[in-house]
Amino acid sequence: MSTSKIMKWITGSLEAVLGIPFLGGAIILGFSWTPLLIMLGLHIVTLVLTKKDGGASAGSIVGIITSCIGWIPIVGMMMHIITALLLFVNALQSDRRSVANQS
Repeated sequence: MSTSKIMKWITGSLEAVLGIPFLGGAIILGFSWTPLLIMLGLHIVTLVLTKKDGGASAGSIVGIITSCIGWIPIVGMMMHIITALLLFVNALQSDRRSVANQS
């Protein structure tokens, strides 16, 4: 399993936790919006690794957007859930680089 896939599973799981009503908001508010900055950094790292591996990058791009607007209460929760689902779907897809190596 490539590093980008592992990062997609990790960031997707963290986004899923932040998307849980009340719990995600409590985490974000309790740590003074620091989780959004941490997630922004993780999504950027995941995007770079994904581009290197030739994988799908939609989840990481939406994650970057989510980290920027995640402070808005209801919109942020919905965006965290959408991002988590996209990252999980992207993690299940095969990378172009790994497909080329198998041929």
